[in-house]
Amino acid sequence: MVTNEVSTDIAIPDPDVLNPNCPTRLVLDRIGDRWTVLVVLLLREGPVRFTALRTALGGVAPKVLTQTLKAMARDGLITRTVYAEVPPKVTYELTELGHSLRAPIEAVATWAESNVSAIMAAREAASAG
Repeated sequence: MVTNEVSTDIAIPDPDVLNPNCPTRLVLDRIGDRWTVLVVLLLREGPVRFTALRTALGGVAPKVLTQTLKAMARDGLITRTVYAEVPPKVTYELTELGHSLRAPIEAVATWAESNVSAIMAAREAASAG
């Protein structure tokens, strides 16, 4: 079994998300990505295989999902574990850092579910006017 996990602490002096040169924006880009949000929600219960992720997400191209998973692994949010089996088995799982992202993402998902009717009504009103 091969697991791919990195943990490093790099100090960023005075992070400021409003500064266009701040690396914090890279983090916001990652966690603001639509597929990243959904992958975090799907992995909250434990490891999941690629095909199961793709099926559960629906509508994501395999190439896009692969790119998302690679980026999330690079950013330390998930681990990719390859099992020495035939055929090969690969699973994805949240790291400790990825688990720390669950609460904020779950809060946003709950907000979205609570407010989807109001937002859809606003869209309809805007397109009618």
